[in-house]
Amino acid sequence: MTCQCGRSYVVRQGDILFDIAQRELGDGNRWRDIMNPDCSKPVDETIFPGQELCIPNGSEPPEPPGNGGFADIVSRQIYESMFPNRNGLYSYDSLVRATQRYPNFCNEEPDTQRKREAAAFLANIAHETGSLQYIEELRCIPNGCGDEYCDRNNTQYPCQPGRSYHGRGPMQLSWNYNYGAAGQALGQALLTNPDLVKSDGVISFSTALWFWMTPQPPKPSCHDVMSGLWTPSPEDISKGRLPGFGMTINIINGGLECSIPTPPQVDSRVGFYQRFTQMLGVSTGDNVYCDQMAHY
Repeated sequence: MTCQCGRSYVVRQGDILFDIAQRELGDGNRWRDIMNPDCSKPVDETIFPGQELCIPNGSEPPEPPGNGGFADIVSRQIYESMFPNRNGLYSYDSLVRATQRYPNFCNEEPDTQRKREAAAFLANIAHETGSLQYIEELRCIPNGCGDEYCDRNNTQYPCQPGRSYHGRGPMQLSWNYNYGAAGQALGQALLTNPDLVKSDGVISFSTALWFWMTPQPPKPSCHDVMSGLWTPSPEDISKGRLPGFGMTINIINGGLECSIPTPPQVDSRVGFYQRFTQMLGVSTGDNVYCDQMAHY
């Protein structure tokens, strides 16, 4: 069996995706979570007896984190309405399980900030992945991008032979130093096996949350910015760096998208953020754009 995106399932005579999901996952409406071994999505018209499919690990919905975490704010129904065409790698269960590693995520009072943080995180990953359709950088399929994302000056996390460190996962994790640091934080060998980020949903979402929750000085973390824990310095204030969704864009993509007239990429991120805050019943808050912010 070649299944890399969960546990293997062999199609039976007369199977349709809804029935497989009902039988294997306990909910026929989760048929979109079923994948081909290459992590693409099958359709009923193409499946046939004897074909291998991948059922996401964990057939039962996880228990939400205690004390009002992400799952308290974004239900399975809301998530699926936000991302109806998502790749099966990006299941709701995988995201909730990943958030349990970071209990402060969407868990800093008041509720307004918790909801804005959820919307901000989901908006940024929606932009990065075409609404969670893409599990890796498209131009690097099928043979990777060679050493394009290899910083050979980084001796702490040296590039491994034959490995490509192009963008993978919800936040499009890139570069050897990010794979190394994320892998160390998560206890996963991402430097030697970067494809784990596109084959295991929990690991994939965990890398995005690692980036979101971890300050990279002089940059604060996106979490601190959206949850009210970051106080800008006088220098930050003089450079227009103020708390709000725009600051998360500055942290993620800096000079490529900020401190310049608003490019289409920012409009895309902001559009998702506006939609998701509306779905969660909260205002967007201030400083949504980053054209007036100096990048790092």
